[in-house]
Amino acid sequence: MSAARTGHPSRYVCEQRRKEGVVVATAPERAHTGSEDKGRDRRWPALAVCLAASFMTLLDISIVNVALPSIRTGIGASQSGLQWVLSGYALTFGLALVPAGRTGDVRSRRTVFLVGLALFTATSALAGAAQNESWLVGARLLQGAAGGVLVPQVSGFIQQMFRGAERGRAFGLLGATIGVSTAVGPLLGGLLIQAFGTHEGWRWVFYVNLPIGLALLPVAHRLLPGPPPDEGGGRKRSDLDPVGVLLLGAGTVALLLPFVQEEQWSGPLKWVLVPVALLILAGFTGWERRYARHREPLVDLALFRHRSYGLGVLLSLLYFAGFTAIFFILTLYLQNGLHYSALEAGLSIMPFALGSGVAAAIGGRIVTRIGRPLVAAGLLTVIVGLLGTALAAHLDSGRSVGWATAAPLLLAGLGSGLVIAPNQTLTLNEVPVARAGSAGGVLQTAQRIGSAAGIAAVGSVFFSRVDSRHADWSGGFQLGLITSTGLAALALVVALVDIAGGHRNPS
Repeated sequence: MSAARTGHPSRYVCEQRRKEGVVVATAPERAHTGSEDKGRDRRWPALAVCLAASFMTLLDISIVNVALPSIRTGIGASQSGLQWVLSGYALTFGLALVPAGRTGDVRSRRTVFLVGLALFTATSALAGAAQNESWLVGARLLQGAAGGVLVPQVSGFIQQMFRGAERGRAFGLLGATIGVSTAVGPLLGGLLIQAFGTHEGWRWVFYVNLPIGLALLPVAHRLLPGPPPDEGGGRKRSDLDPVGVLLLGAGTVALLLPFVQEEQWSGPLKWVLVPVALLILAGFTGWERRYARHREPLVDLALFRHRSYGLGVLLSLLYFAGFTAIFFILTLYLQNGLHYSALEAGLSIMPFALGSGVAAAIGGRIVTRIGRPLVAAGLLTVIVGLLGTALAAHLDSGRSVGWATAAPLLLAGLGSGLVIAPNQTLTLNEVPVARAGSAGGVLQTAQRIGSAAGIAAVGSVFFSRVDSRHADWSGGFQLGLITSTGLAALALVVALVDIAGGHRNPS
């Protein structure tokens, strides 16, 4: 069975990757003047910097959900404005991922990371100081773009600094960061609003990033490695592929826009953008194939020939479609349907966050031994946990539902931790270090597209029951969970196809 399919790199593959410069020593390892161990030890503090920055950017996707009532009270934002506060961030975040990842590959990941971190910190301050709706929406658009610049550098650094089982552990910690940041956002937002009041509390949802960002900047400059000497060798500065950037950007916006504006843009006309987006992306694919004959393309389409990468990206898209939507409908159900406070809603989501964080760290340690079957087991656990959550909500639709759903949400979180981090490790397993940023950007773009499409799909099912004459909040939540479960089941099918393909074609 091949390394791409199982997560077990063969000795031949490892030797080839070393010869090709795919697995390289880190800059601290090469530049140190002391012992090798001392140089290697710097990788883990550098990873901690990357994870802290990732947590901050991913947290801002979910933390704002519980702050929307406070924003409405504070600056009198309209429903359309509130939707753009949420969706504008996701839109520009997804738009920046691949170009920023490629820029880090070609130039310097450390430089791009520092620029992204500085911009994210500054735009967080700008959002917190907003005096009206337009100001806040504009700040959120800029903040999302800054997050999209920063995040793909993290997977690039992990590919650059770690190898073998250590890389799996590093991706495990990144997966824990993704899962926990998504789930803990509502709790942290609730705590801040509780502490600073409903009128001004929303500002601190953004201001909380300032001390973190300012503290990370000098540490990141000191600890993060520069580009290895062989990374970028032979490439030209023009290899940023501007036509590819424009085509991918236009296709991504056209694809995301009808989903992120599904509630505010009435009528079916918006869905015309989906086939338009597919045509643009087909043009992008043709351009990349042509461009690759002479120069380095924005996205190396040859990566998709690896089963591990192509199926891993698809699995990630499907899973995030179901995974992200859970917190969207649960927050609405608890706050609007059952009149939970922001803090109570956040506490109700904590079991998922705890389970996800613990399991992701464990999954990262064992994925190189077990491979894709670990992801399949995680997806099966998520499905059981979500069905259990739907059953709990059916049996107890009162204010105590937060207690009733705690155990099944914990189980779903444990399963999720065995999906996100291991899948990221396996998906990027055969990606050369020189393309780690752009490849990670494609993976994360798939996650953002999946999140937007999932929230639109699950949200429409949820609102079909809530917006009826007799608003059925509990029924809408249960139907939404079943829809999310279906998306997780599709991701499980992809994982099983990968496993079956590996058995049919052993190495």
